[in-house]
Amino acid sequence: MSELTRFPAEWEMQSAVLLAWPHAGTDWRERLDQVEETYIALVAAITRYQRALICVADVNLQVYVEARLRSARVDMRQVHFIETEYDDTWLRDSGPITLRHENGFRLLDFRFTGWGGKFEANRDDRLIATLAHTGVFRDAEVQRIDFALEGGAVETDGNGTLLTTWRCLNHRHPGLSQQELTTRLCDYLAQNRVLWLEHGYLEGDDTDAHIDTLARFAATDAIVFQACDDPNDIHYSELTAMAAELAAFRTDDGKVYRLFPLPWAAPITDQGRRLAASYANFLIVNGAILMPAYDDPADAAAAKTLAAAFPTHEIVPVPCRPLIWQNGSLHCITMQLPDALWIPHGPAG
Repeated sequence: MSELTRFPAEWEMQSAVLLAWPHAGTDWRERLDQVEETYIALVAAITRYQRALICVADVNLQVYVEARLRSARVDMRQVHFIETEYDDTWLRDSGPITLRHENGFRLLDFRFTGWGGKFEANRDDRLIATLAHTGVFRDAEVQRIDFALEGGAVETDGNGTLLTTWRCLNHRHPGLSQQELTTRLCDYLAQNRVLWLEHGYLEGDDTDAHIDTLARFAATDAIVFQACDDPNDIHYSELTAMAAELAAFRTDDGKVYRLFPLPWAAPITDQGRRLAASYANFLIVNGAILMPAYDDPADAAAAKTLAAAFPTHEIVPVPCRPLIWQNGSLHCITMQLPDALWIPHGPAG
């Protein structure tokens, strides 16, 4: 990793969280009312700690969202809007991965393929360039990279170690070996090494096993991961094998990682389809962990685990059952913006 260029960890100070509001032109149309309640709860939680920068499709949607947030008593001084086009609202994957360098910031604009061509993604693939063109990121450099990669597929400790899954990256780039992918990821993301998970998946996840549904850094020497303690569950063998892989990993200085297994929620189904209810899909903001909650008894145990992993952060549950209907959760719909990357101009709202 270059001393002058680095990929910040999510727990480092942030200027805002970027998200896109769902509307009838997105895949949320059938359950828009339900998912809007989650977005309102999410924005209310974010704005207790920092700003929220919300993408809206047009001015009419902005007026509507403002009214909904004000009715929910959200602190509108912390809310800002930007009008732009988007196909859907999974900004973890279509939003910018940000590197810090000696002259400021570099926004990495990887090719977004709709998770390997599963969904239409032309507008989402243009999102970073569109946002940068508005000047919202000031003078940050934008680097377009002709390589398919989503933000949810990679996790960094901020100190040169990347965590990812072979299942996802191999699916996106079947012609490349693991060593070739390691070289590219280290080069693009300013990393020293890559820890590859060969096991782990969630039924109902259409990302081909994004790391942010499975295992997350809590510090340079700590990893929080989704465990499964039910031998009768279809995930048991894979997640148990993943836990063994994590236990075999070593930190950059050769020590074992402190591991924090997250509890397993009871199966959640929708019209016979298993949904991916992962507690690993939490969002770190300034001073808090926003935790996906699924109205399950395991929610409380998950909060205790996250409190142990992040002892200086407040744990804030956000209801996420409506999100997993579309195969993602809390972390998937957000992208943190590092401190000083974005500074609002003019009044909020």
